[in-house]
Amino acid sequence: MSICYRSRTRTISLQSHLIMAFQRHRSWLLLLALACLLYLAATAAEAKRTGELTVFWGRNKDEGTLREACDTGLYNTVVISFLSVFGHGKYWTDLSGHPLKGIGADIKHCQSKGIPVFLSIGGGGTDYSLPSSASPEAVANHLWNAYLGGGSGDVFRPFGDAAVDGVDFYIDHGAPDNYDELARRLDYFNSMYYHATAKHVRLTATPRCAFPDRRLERALETGLFERIHVRFYGDEEERCSYKNGGVDGVVEEWEKWTARYPGSQLYVGLAAAESGVPDGAPPPVEVYLKYLYYDLLPKVQKADNYGGIMIWDRFTDNRTGYSTAVKGWASCSYGGCV
Repeated sequence: MSICYRSRTRTISLQSHLIMAFQRHRSWLLLLALACLLYLAATAAEAKRTGELTVFWGRNKDEGTLREACDTGLYNTVVISFLSVFGHGKYWTDLSGHPLKGIGADIKHCQSKGIPVFLSIGGGGTDYSLPSSASPEAVANHLWNAYLGGGSGDVFRPFGDAAVDGVDFYIDHGAPDNYDELARRLDYFNSMYYHATAKHVRLTATPRCAFPDRRLERALETGLFERIHVRFYGDEEERCSYKNGGVDGVVEEWEKWTARYPGSQLYVGLAAAESGVPDGAPPPVEVYLKYLYYDLLPKVQKADNYGGIMIWDRFTDNRTGYSTAVKGWASCSYGGCV
């Protein structure tokens, strides 16, 4: 009995010492726990900064095949452009002279290398819109059965049994009506058929740089777009384009985009051509690249939801070698991100 008592006394004494030690060092333990939490949060934020390179393919028949684009090792994602006619019972994929034969096999080849392939809808034409409340469902069903994981005997699949990974919204003309509903309809397939097809329908958007893009604003407000490629190139009237607005013009709009859509990955859309050089700068691409490296990228990469760079387009990139230079810079690892 005395042995048990002494053992119990020692146990109580040990517990008391432990409690006293914890109380003495509690502040240090709390600081250590806080430091661990901050480290994990920083690691998670850094993981979001993918530093990837996305390219648009399909705008010139002399740009090479889709397979060749994926085999360069330059791109993390390729966007096929465009499904340029939709919304009025007619559909047309404009690939600028590329033959459809072989594209399905190329899509599968890219995907086998871990490179997602998206189909962009819209573009520079004027033969698309969603004119009625019934249009989103009709267009979503067509996209699902013709390009995504669905399949219907009476719907032609231009790429055969290959299925693209998602749909990109590149809406440059027409009214903004119903694109939010189209996004919801496409996302609906994820809940209905995801387990059957084992392929998630992913959504991206490629708006103009001036915030907000009125044609895509309502669609983006759905929160369904995992990535947003902001076009800092293009029309002369776009004062926020890199050519017209320079670094300050880009950063001003970029901060609006990144702040408004914290749940999406934001990509800086740039032209792989001398035409994208800011006004007042010498025109060679080499000078353009210096502007990117020293001035622009360190600023835009500060955003927690910075995702990478979107290149317009594969044809021009193939001629200038633009992506060969910026591939490494797209990542925060080169020192631009803080």
